[in-house]
This record gives sequence, structure tokens and C-alpha cells, in this order.
Amino acid sequence: MNLHLALTPLVSLVAGILILVMPRLLNYIVAIYLIVIGLIGLFGTGNMFR
Repeated sequence: MNLHLALTPLVSLVAGILILVMPRLLNYIVAIYLIVIGLIGLFGTGNMFR
């Protein structure tokens, strides 16, 4: 069975859940999310999940 998992939607889902659970951490969660998405865009995921 071949399962393809995209990293960007997974990071978005985790960030959304954290914002719902801990709204006081909104600034940090958004900052970390933007950094992670930027790094994924620059370097790509390669063959990490294949």
C-alpha cells in the first residue's frame, strides 16, 4: 500500500488545532507556521515520505 502524505496540510492542521486549544499562543503558532512553510518551500520535502 502506497500512502502519499503532504507535509504542508499536516502543518496547517496542527497549527489550527493548537490555535483552538491555546489561543494565547496565536502569535507564536503563526510565526512558527510561517517559518516551517517557508522552509518547506525553499528546500522541499524531497523523498522524506516515500
